[in-house]
Amino acid sequence: MSSSPAQPPTQKLSGANRANSAMRSIFGNETLAYIVKRVLQALLTLLLASFLSFMVVQLAPGDFLTPFRSNPEFSRELLAQYVKDYGLDKSFLEQYFRWLQQAVRGNFGISFAYLRPATEILWERVPNTLLLSAASIVVTWAIAIPFGIIGAVNQDRWLDKFLRILSYIGQGFPTIITGLLLLFFAQLTTPLFPVGGRTSLYHDELNWVGQLLDVVWHLILPTLALSITSFAGLQRIMRGQMLDVLRQDYIQTARAKGLSENKVVYVHALRNAINPLITILGFEFSSLLSGSFIIENYFSWPGLGTLTLEAIQKQDLFLVMASLVLGAVMLIVGNLLADLLLSFVDPRIKLSRMN
Repeated sequence: MSSSPAQPPTQKLSGANRANSAMRSIFGNETLAYIVKRVLQALLTLLLASFLSFMVVQLAPGDFLTPFRSNPEFSRELLAQYVKDYGLDKSFLEQYFRWLQQAVRGNFGISFAYLRPATEILWERVPNTLLLSAASIVVTWAIAIPFGIIGAVNQDRWLDKFLRILSYIGQGFPTIITGLLLLFFAQLTTPLFPVGGRTSLYHDELNWVGQLLDVVWHLILPTLALSITSFAGLQRIMRGQMLDVLRQDYIQTARAKGLSENKVVYVHALRNAINPLITILGFEFSSLLSGSFIIENYFSWPGLGTLTLEAIQKQDLFLVMASLVLGAVMLIVGNLLADLLLSFVDPRIKLSRMN
């Protein structure tokens, strides 16, 4: 008499299995195909951007060695050797393809001014720019989201009108003007807010808590300069999205079931109203990164902005190219992460349908 093999008892998925299942659902074939497509598009974008940037830099009169040619302390032989070493005696296309062959291997050349690899100099500045941009995003969202929700819940009341006026004022000040006004404010309140560098002169003498507070202290004004304009636009978008969602039938049904107003607003409505803002996150990162280049120069923040400006002024070709390419990569990665995050938050959105 044959017996069928015993069937294992049904068990609940362990925490590890649930995590693996979630990872497969997030990073499935569709996601992988989308990432590959976006990476290929990014490579073409970077190629075109690098060519145009190289051409614009080369169109500027003179080069890095121009000031030294009129300096009698530099011999003609030494200048000729520099020209040969950096390939400045070759045509534009020859210089570009020579640079491109090195760049695809991660070598962006030697900085003329620092006599060090350009990538090595960049990685010293990237954390500072990312810190400033991340701080601005946190402050912007921490202010804009609550203000937008409050305005929608109190539609057309005095509080909503006040917040709308505040957003109109904020949008009327571009980053360049906001930075100048905050510099003037820092001058009036000196030495309350520092406007130079990332740390104080006595930074190394502080303990880790003091060093952290010192960096935050130097971050206050640059972060505000980037956040004021950004929060104003984001607040209006959040208010509009919340108003649209609060008028939906399922919100009225949730209220009819006796759910508290806080649960209706902050659970059901907010979850659906926040999705379009996640798409904006990629563009927000892009605008903050470009805006931080201006603000970094205003407040002498040691990031990519000040480094790129110095490199352009000195016509440090390889350092300029490395800065521009890295900036473009950061923008592309920011937009890609925003798309992936949107797909993760709202499973109804299919990456295959996104351009």
